[in-house]
Amino acid sequence: MTLLDAPKFDEVRDRRNRTVLIGSAGALFALIVAFWLVAGHPVDWPWYWLNHTLARHTANQFLADVEQNDLSKAYSVWMHDPDWQQHEANHANYPFKRFQDDWSRTSPDNEYGVIQSHNIVVAHQYGNIVLMAILINGRKSHALNLTYDPKTHSLNFSPPDMEINPEFYK
Repeated sequence: MTLLDAPKFDEVRDRRNRTVLIGSAGALFALIVAFWLVAGHPVDWPWYWLNHTLARHTANQFLADVEQNDLSKAYSVWMHDPDWQQHEANHANYPFKRFQDDWSRTSPDNEYGVIQSHNIVVAHQYGNIVLMAILINGRKSHALNLTYDPKTHSLNFSPPDMEINPEFYK
């Protein structure tokens, strides 16, 4: 076969290939945008978006339990241990009594009072953890800063030097 004997150009096949290519690229772009929206509009790399999604879900579940004053369930979310009552000694670094002092509606250590609503304003991947700034009861400042560890799936208070100021992100 020589160059002059090349097969005839198939316009239908070319149009079909182009349509499949453009459609696949469009579907991939739509999937990426949808995942970004579900992850909470993170400003991090896409491979961290699943961590953002899990962190937001865990924090929302935890704070919903605190809002309903179900501290036992909230503690199980905080520690990522639904059977924490069977082995309380494993959680000696943050025992349930201290947790109640921090999150109970009547505790003097609870600086937010009765928690009725929450809004996760911003979350960032910082090293191996996700930092979250959460506004409690419609506050506009003094956010609750929590960390989420993707390896242990547990929550914790963020260190003071790693807190996020949500006013900066408005």
